[in-house]
Amino acid sequence: MSDQVRQLQPSALWNHFADLNAVPRPSKKEQRVIAFIKAFGEGLGFPTTEDEAGNVIIKKKATAGMEDRETIVLQSHLDMVHQKNSDTVFDFDKQGIEMYVDGDWVKAKGTTLGADNGIGVASIMSLLSSTDIPHPAIEALFTIDEETGMTGALSLKGGLLEGKTLLNLDTEEDNELTIGCAGGIDVTATGNYEEVAPQAGSAFQIAVKGLTGGHSGVDIQLGRANANKLMNRLLLSLTKEHNIGIARIDGGSLRNAIPRESQAVIVVAGNNAAKVKDAVASFSGILQKEYSSTDPNLVVTIDAAEMPAKVMAADFQQKLLRSVYACPNGIYRMSPEIAGLVQTSNNLARVLVSDGAYNIQCLTRSSVDSEKGDLAEAITSTFELMGATLALTGSYPGWEPRPDAPIIKLMSNLYEEMFHAKANVDAIHAGLECGILGTNYPGMQMISFGPNIYGAHSPDERVQISSVQKFWSYLLETLKRIPIKN
Repeated sequence: MSDQVRQLQPSALWNHFADLNAVPRPSKKEQRVIAFIKAFGEGLGFPTTEDEAGNVIIKKKATAGMEDRETIVLQSHLDMVHQKNSDTVFDFDKQGIEMYVDGDWVKAKGTTLGADNGIGVASIMSLLSSTDIPHPAIEALFTIDEETGMTGALSLKGGLLEGKTLLNLDTEEDNELTIGCAGGIDVTATGNYEEVAPQAGSAFQIAVKGLTGGHSGVDIQLGRANANKLMNRLLLSLTKEHNIGIARIDGGSLRNAIPRESQAVIVVAGNNAAKVKDAVASFSGILQKEYSSTDPNLVVTIDAAEMPAKVMAADFQQKLLRSVYACPNGIYRMSPEIAGLVQTSNNLARVLVSDGAYNIQCLTRSSVDSEKGDLAEAITSTFELMGATLALTGSYPGWEPRPDAPIIKLMSNLYEEMFHAKANVDAIHAGLECGILGTNYPGMQMISFGPNIYGAHSPDERVQISSVQKFWSYLLETLKRIPIKN
């Protein structure tokens, strides 16, 4: 399937992307892709270094006639989000992404594609390997673990880079020039609970699935369903109307992905099985009506299951369901200053309750640091009321816009010149590494841009071929216009 992709133009970019996608590269397991990109730089004969965190820096001199231009830092992250459909048989630790061409789009077979941020990485690789593209001196910065903590950017020390302008290639709309982003913090609630023997009755597995999902930052304003919230809503309704015990809940996966699926195993006491089945069917119809436009493939199923040995004690079960119900999810506040921009939000990303232990994970985002802390405190308070132990980790800063920076003026004017339309120069409600990188490189001006990538962080991820071509031509022309050093 990847052979189709290798035939696309620009040839070097797509071939580098195919090579990259053959390397498993989950967040926090980047050893193989680090080795891959180091071997690439060393094979070209360029100075190539790996820092203590695993970030890789490759430096290339300016082409003839461009030696007097400012050095440019080109930055993308090596890791990718690993998500697959429940019926897709795929081992991310061993297999390369199976890509195919569908009209003007490159997609993956039942998994995330890795265009986020693989297209950015492949673009930088294409510039490094080129022999005929004019460009100033380049410092290529490949960071690790962007998707699950930004630990690569957080660990990057000052003094490693000389460039004063950074082009981040991690925006996913080709008419967007991103000049600011939200910060984030991970909120995790854990604890143990009492289990008891189930009452006599019938066991069932309930599944909420077929949801659209998506990026928990840039898609949070779209009102898509959260599988953890829907499952909890159903289970609380069943406990109020019927005598059920819950043995297990397993929903969501990654903090930065809107949960698409959740499963629960329940025990229905006595002869209430038929009533519970009817209640689930009715609830499925209600949700399909509520989310018909955002999640048209949503379904709720109930099937017979093996009788579990234990279920949650009734007191804990009630506290859990009430706490998850109360946990904020989605938009918390819109920006009062930038129209249409989500300022603060939370994603109830993961709910795992099984075998006497629970783990509930959220990702809280905000472009206002104090408001990020306020929402995290609200979530903390919610779960502390049920006796959970709370941990707030992985905090990273937002990126404050500097709309008057020279690179922003250059690229916005160039966009209008090339494409006869104005670019959307804006901030986004997602985490980019620019804000973090700016802490150790405070004088560096930054901008982020990229091609159209839709459905990021879900198996619907796809990248538009014509948009990649547009992005590539824009990147090359930008490099030609980099000003002379002061």
